[in-house]
Amino acid sequence: MADNPRGALVDELTGLDFTAVSPTEFARIVKGLSAKQLGEVMHGELRSRILGEVFGRMKQQFRPEAAGQLKALIRWKITGDSDMVFETAISDGSCTVTEGRSDGEPRTTLVMADTEFLKLVSGNGNPVTMFMMRKLKVAGDVSLASGLTRYFDIPKA
Repeated sequence: MADNPRGALVDELTGLDFTAVSPTEFARIVKGLSAKQLGEVMHGELRSRILGEVFGRMKQQFRPEAAGQLKALIRWKITGDSDMVFETAISDGSCTVTEGRSDGEPRTTLVMADTEFLKLVSGNGNPVTMFMMRKLKVAGDVSLASGLTRYFDIPKA
């Protein structure tokens, strides 16, 4: 495997039990990988597992005291092999996450590639820089989008 570092990296991450990885450990993993390496692992079943685990943890990382009475539907469109859509609904101090596009009208929609998404949710990317470099596109309430990080405990690597 030494002659195939991509394969070794994918094999290592494929064997990883993401449910046992803390948000801080996940942030360290993301920080330790280049943008190219992040792109290489975000394919097929591994991509689905990683995105599923990240979105699955949003409810636990939600900070209801910061959200107060906020009521908003946030749509996340993650581009890569195929577009994946998740929605985060914040209402009355609670947060729910669903996979797929609902009929609801999002207050804001965030569109970004796999790599930028992983950097953003792991605390390894600056959302303002991503937006300015057009790696993060925002439709709808830009003010809400710019403040989303305060509603969630974002790990630091």
